[in-house]
Amino acid sequence: MKDSDQNPPSSKSGLHPRNTHLDRYDFKELGKTEPELLPFVFENPYGDQTIDFANPNAVKILNRALLKHYYKIGFWDIPDGYLCPPIPGRADYIHCAADLLAQSNSGKLPPGRKVKVLDIGTGANLIYPILGNSIYDWSFVGAELDPKSISSAHQIIDKNSNLIGKIELRLQTDSSQIFSGIIGKDEFFDLSICNPPFHESAAEAEAGSARKVKNLKGKIGVKPTLNFGGQANELWCDGGETKFIERMIRESLEFKFSCFWFTTLVAKEVNLPSIYSNLKKAGVAEMKTIPMSQGNKKSRIVAWTFLSPAQRNNWQKMRWGK
Repeated sequence: MKDSDQNPPSSKSGLHPRNTHLDRYDFKELGKTEPELLPFVFENPYGDQTIDFANPNAVKILNRALLKHYYKIGFWDIPDGYLCPPIPGRADYIHCAADLLAQSNSGKLPPGRKVKVLDIGTGANLIYPILGNSIYDWSFVGAELDPKSISSAHQIIDKNSNLIGKIELRLQTDSSQIFSGIIGKDEFFDLSICNPPFHESAAEAEAGSARKVKNLKGKIGVKPTLNFGGQANELWCDGGETKFIERMIRESLEFKFSCFWFTTLVAKEVNLPSIYSNLKKAGVAEMKTIPMSQGNKKSRIVAWTFLSPAQRNNWQKMRWGK
C-alpha cells in the first residue's frame, strides 16, 4: 500500500488557489445580487462591512447571495434548523477533490461531463453537488437518510434548470448502511465525498454549538443556536467521526471496484491514527491526506483507493478517455 501526502499551493487565506472566495466578501456587490442581504450588513469598528455570523438568518441569506452571485443558483433555501454550510470551505473540498482526480489523469482534470460523484449525506442544502456541478460540470448522486432533507434538495434542483438532469437524489432507508442500498449493480463513481457527523452525542454537539456562539458573540449564556444549524444526523452519531469513518472504510471494501477514490473530510486531527490503521487493515492500494485550512481553522481530506496502478490506468482510459 502506498501512503502519500498532497500539499496543494496555498494562498494567504489558506484556501485553495482556485477558490473564488480567497478575498473578503464584497457585500456591496453581493447586495446588488441579493437585496435581501443588505439589511444584515453593517460596518464594524474597523470600518469594514460585515454581517453577524452568529445570526442564522444572516448566514443563510449570505449563502443565498454567494450561490446566486458566483454559481448562478437562482433559488436556494433550507428548512429552519438545518445545516447552513460555510461555502468557501465546501468549495475547497471540491477543488482539492478535482486535484486528486487530475493526479490520476496525467495531471489534467478529467472532462467534467464524464465525472460522476457520490455525495454521502448530501443534506437539505445540497451544497457539494451544487458547487461540483457549477465549477466542474460533474454529475452527482446525493445520498441522504432524512426524507425532509431529500425534499428540500429536490426543491433546489427543481427550481434551478441548470441542475436538472445533473443531480440525482437517493434516500438511504437503512441507517446502518452507507454505500449499500445506494450504489447500484454495475454502477461506477469516479469519486465519493463525505462530510461526516463529528460529534459523539447530542450533548457534545450542543456544547460545541455553545462554544462557537461564545466565540462569535464574545458572551457567555447566549442561546447556543449554531450559525450553520444542523439536525441530529448532520452533527452527531454514536462514536462520532471516528466510528462513522471506520464504518465507511469497512463498507467501501464491498464496493472497491465501483469507486476510484473514496474520500471523507476529517475534522479532528486526533482521529487520523485510527483512520490510517483501519485503512491499512482494509488493504487499500493507496491513501492520501490532503490538508485544508481557512484562517485558523484546520481540517483535511483523507482519500483511499483499492485500485492497482494497472486498474487505475484502465479506469482512466475507459471512463475519461476521448
